[in-house]
Amino acid sequence: MRKKFMAIAMSTLLMAGALAGCGGGAKQEANEIKIGGNFELTGSVANYGKQAVNGIQLAIKQANAAGGINGKQIKLVMADNKSEAAEATNAITKLITQDKVVTVLGPATSSNTIATLQVSQDNKVPLITPTGTSEKITVDNGKTRPYAFRSCFIDPLQGTIMANFASNTLKAKTAAIYIDSSSDYSKGLAQSFESVFTKNGGQILGQEAFLQKDQDFKSTLTKIKAMNPDVVFLPAYYEEVGKIVKQAREMGMNMPFLGADGWDDAKVVEIAGAAPLNNTYFCSHFSSQDTDPNVVKFREAYKQEYNQEPGVFAALGYDAGLFLIDALKRANSTDPAKIRDALEQTKNLQLSTGMMTVDANHNPIKSVVVLEMKDGKQVFKEKIAPQL
Repeated sequence: MRKKFMAIAMSTLLMAGALAGCGGGAKQEANEIKIGGNFELTGSVANYGKQAVNGIQLAIKQANAAGGINGKQIKLVMADNKSEAAEATNAITKLITQDKVVTVLGPATSSNTIATLQVSQDNKVPLITPTGTSEKITVDNGKTRPYAFRSCFIDPLQGTIMANFASNTLKAKTAAIYIDSSSDYSKGLAQSFESVFTKNGGQILGQEAFLQKDQDFKSTLTKIKAMNPDVVFLPAYYEEVGKIVKQAREMGMNMPFLGADGWDDAKVVEIAGAAPLNNTYFCSHFSSQDTDPNVVKFREAYKQEYNQEPGVFAALGYDAGLFLIDALKRANSTDPAKIRDALEQTKNLQLSTGMMTVDANHNPIKSVVVLEMKDGKQVFKEKIAPQL
């Protein structure tokens, strides 16, 4: 009887040990580190998500080929948030509670990223967005979110860069702002552009709004045309940008249109056409015309892997992968808290888009480029170094 009892007890202990091995976020298989990917693989901004994932997968493939992290291979577990905030929340919940990942990369857009933050912070699992630029992602009511990070610069910097470009390079005295009122990204950029442009002595003649997935913009464009601004600031994503610029040019609105990194996708040319995009400018994180050896190395590796030129979202996805891989090496642990600490301590890390140091608000200090569209091609205009 005693032997039977001991056998049952031992069986119970073994079962408990097996279940414990499938437990909390820091538990991993002995030979792998599970990382979550929460991206827009379908839906209105799927091109952003797919590019970012390409970049991340390349960084992980290179790291694994070089021996991984202390002999462990990195495994990327993907979830499609369908370009919707509610789906993004569902995706991160599954990745953390069911798939047991130690860090989550993504989403790509600001609104979708913001929708996932509470889950990340409550579970104390680091989140890195490659391309979410809203200031609210890393800072909440003046306090840095402890588990939120990014590998891209923030909206206030983009708005500042483009306001200064409008004032100093284009010599604009007046501007109109045309925002996507359903987008935190768009609203944040508009605020920073207006603040800096008016400080420069410029005048904002008015602001109009549209909603993502709108098709006909002529009513609000008519109001902007009547203002007769020197420039129009259009902080939006490529699908709406292409349609708006095309319709504006058809209405005889030939003034410069300005934007930010949401413009930076080849699809914008397919939607708007090459000629309508002439006399438009936007800022971004990366230029394929950059001759920096690190940019060239990344471009060649990406082209070899995917047989196409990388866009900015691919570059930032790659950077997010390098950012995390570097932190995993320095943390020497799969404990999310230790990974978080290592991310926070990142300094002078060489990425595809330049050198990066993480500031006190978990935002990267890095360079910005301004690009001009000419006959459907991006032309490098200016590069602005980071302010350290």
